[in-house]
Amino acid sequence: MAEKDEEICFKKDTISKLLSSLFKEDKTKLSGDAVLLMAEMLKVFVQEAAVRSQKQAESEDCDQVDIEHFEKILPQLLLDF
Repeated sequence: MAEKDEEICFKKDTISKLLSSLFKEDKTKLSGDAVLLMAEMLKVFVQEAAVRSQKQAESEDCDQVDIEHFEKILPQLLLDF
């Protein structure tokens, strides 16, 4: 996995719409701080998934990370979050 200086970032508007779509009542509001917190959580989740998938691939002596590596780490990743 090539290391890049680019940082993972999620659009606040996308996260806001995603979270709002899960609310059962239309009156429920979402603060800007909640959106920023969720964006940070998603960033950490994606970074952790990438690192764990890379380590799984390395443990299997693979040069490239495949979906199978991600599938192997996913259950524990979800339990950790």
